[in-house]
Amino acid sequence: MWVLVIVLLVALMIPITAILLDSPLGRSVARRLEGQGDGSAAGSGVGIRKLEQRVEALETDLEDLNRSINGMREELQFVQRLLEDPGKKKRPS
Repeated sequence: MWVLVIVLLVALMIPITAILLDSPLGRSVARRLEGQGDGSAAGSGVGIRKLEQRVEALETDLEDLNRSINGMREELQFVQRLLEDPGKKKRPS
């Protein structure tokens, strides 16, 4: 009987352990064990550089999006003028 209980307990612990290790908490613990998340000067310098690169990439993407939006705005104004002009030209004729 006890052997069955132990086998069931081990069988249930395997998926529970896998779920915990794949969770954000498990990943955080793994980073700490690797030494990346310990807050040391070398680790934080690398982290700051990564953040700076991400900010630069986001700023570049934002500039591209702003240019795209401005281009679309100009195209929309052009199309609106094209749609408005033919109606104005037909009335006076």
